Amino acid sequence: MLADKRVLLIIGGGIAAYKCLELIRRLKERGAHVTPVLTRAAQQFVTPLSVSALAGEKAYTDLFDLTDEAEMGHIQLSRVADLVVVAPATADLMAKMAGGHANDLATTLLMATDTPVLMAPAMNVRMWEHPATQRNLATLLADGLRLVGPNSGDMACGEHGAGRMAEPMEILAAIESALSDGPLKGRRVLVTSGPTHEPIDPVRYIANRSSGAQGTAIASALAALGAEVVFVTGPADVAPPQGVEVVSVVSAQEMLAAVEGALPVDAAVFAAAVADWRVKGESSSKIKKDKGQLPVLEFVENPDILAHVSQLPKGRPKLVVGFAAETDDVLANATAKRIRKGCDWIVANDVSPETGIMGGSENAVQLITAEGSESWPRMSKSDVARQLAARIAAALG
Repeated sequence: MLADKRVLLIIGGGIAAYKCLELIRRLKERGAHVTPVLTRAAQQFVTPLSVSALAGEKAYTDLFDLTDEAEMGHIQLSRVADLVVVAPATADLMAKMAGGHANDLATTLLMATDTPVLMAPAMNVRMWEHPATQRNLATLLADGLRLVGPNSGDMACGEHGAGRMAEPMEILAAIESALSDGPLKGRRVLVTSGPTHEPIDPVRYIANRSSGAQGTAIASALAALGAEVVFVTGPADVAPPQGVEVVSVVSAQEMLAAVEGALPVDAAVFAAAVADWRVKGESSSKIKKDKGQLPVLEFVENPDILAHVSQLPKGRPKLVVGFAAETDDVLANATAKRIRKGCDWIVANDVSPETGIMGGSENAVQLITAEGSESWPRMSKSDVARQLAARIAAALG
């Protein structure tokens, strides 16, 4: 897939720059040509010599290098690539990209390119969460840039949270997806997955048995067809797919906020098993057991994410796909749900305990549209995902 593809790799100034050495090696293994560009700050973490040695090509650093301009002007350098990758995309570099700055070689290349751009952010968690960074991110996504990561975890600064750059293999998968010539190339698709956890107190919560396996498989299948996938996942049992933008949430309210933040998209697939209710007034301390007395829990409805997106007056995706996990009258209940929610399709399945579908490796679904319903044979969740992804590609044209 990457043989003879040209990747312009812009390395930003952060400790995560060291991961680019492994990324270059993996790209070269797959036959890609890598042209590295280092910002001045990046050279404090990795050297042009080490990057050039791994890439087998000159590492570019200076906008005003007369020799480079004579051999290949920076405008041409920005346009011979099949993909521009920015890793790590620091807070400073993202701000410059969003603001249209062109005051060094890296930002000038980004302004001059007509090639798709994939960025892998990396920064302190507070910097990532800062409103300015989130505004810049929204601008860049609206401009059509792709995103991989960031992940959550321990950071070099000693803090923990979102802001770790995606691992080299994750970035590699995102590059392969971006360079795919599949039928969904250029399409942005949202997928929700997994359960939600609705807190009762600091140690207890309401949940369900969803593993997240089907949603994960759908996201992977869509990415394999070339889609840019935003994957919003609750606390699932399975690992998220590679090559997609992963947004981790816990509760239904957090999932709604993440979904709204991902819009606009061409299609949305709501495979998550969102809890219908949450406890009103979550206790800030553990509820103690009193002998002979049961706690009284008052419930309120969670936001209906599928209906909310399906009925958006502006910015509604062209195709909205919901899921219906039923135990009785599957077809009738799912058909009514499609009409009630206002979505285009419903993927319905029987999750009665005897089916083994909830949390299992197989699924048997019925696809319900405005034209009617069709039953698919029982198959692996990966096969269901591939068949659904193909139908989505056909619907989007």
